[in-house]
Amino acid sequence: MKLCSFILMLFAVVSTEATFIHMDIVIRACSDTEKEVMIGTDGEEIIHADFNKKDEVVTLPDFANDITYPGFYDHSVGEMETCKFNLAVFAKGYKNPVEQIDPPQTSMYSKDDVLPDVENTLICLVTGFFPPPITVSWTRNNINVTDNIKVSQYRPNNDGTYNFFAYLTFVPEEGDIYTCTVNHKSLEEPQTKTWDVEVSVPSVGPAVFCGVGLALGLMGVATGTFFLVKGNSCD
Repeated sequence: MKLCSFILMLFAVVSTEATFIHMDIVIRACSDTEKEVMIGTDGEEIIHADFNKKDEVVTLPDFANDITYPGFYDHSVGEMETCKFNLAVFAKGYKNPVEQIDPPQTSMYSKDDVLPDVENTLICLVTGFFPPPITVSWTRNNINVTDNIKVSQYRPNNDGTYNFFAYLTFVPEEGDIYTCTVNHKSLEEPQTKTWDVEVSVPSVGPAVFCGVGLALGLMGVATGTFFLVKGNSCD
């Protein structure tokens, strides 16, 4: 019976794998201020061109199969030249159509549970905006922060809008206040989110209740033993 069950289960898995559809995506985008080339699959980024560092960046996790794209960065540079040329042609051909504008929604949270003096990462998530150009700035206790900051590529949604992640590596200190401020052409004023450092302190409640319970239990045993001994003495 166990052998039959195993075979049926294996067959179901193989059948599921055979019909699963992967979705690949390639982004080649540019504007007057931005440019991006990225390849991904199933909603996860594989590689992108870093035009500031003039190099390609593979973003797959360590356990994933190694994938290489020879000449990816140089090819991306050429694609951006073509994109810039086409941008001017399209704008002229379509007589500068009205641009769709969608405002962003911003949220802010820590990557891990906050522990005192343990390095952590603050994440500023910006979602549902268009067009892509967007900027994110950080402060700690009202002082601008420019170090230990990373940003993601623009991640497309099915509705044509984009998502964006900004990361700040920090060491939590009780009482610190962090902000991330988002600027986008759809906003009349910058959108700011605030995050207070609240270090989790282990609760003493369970330990106290366990101690009291144990003490009462021992007292009950002692009392029972006392009356048992007295009862035997009377006999």
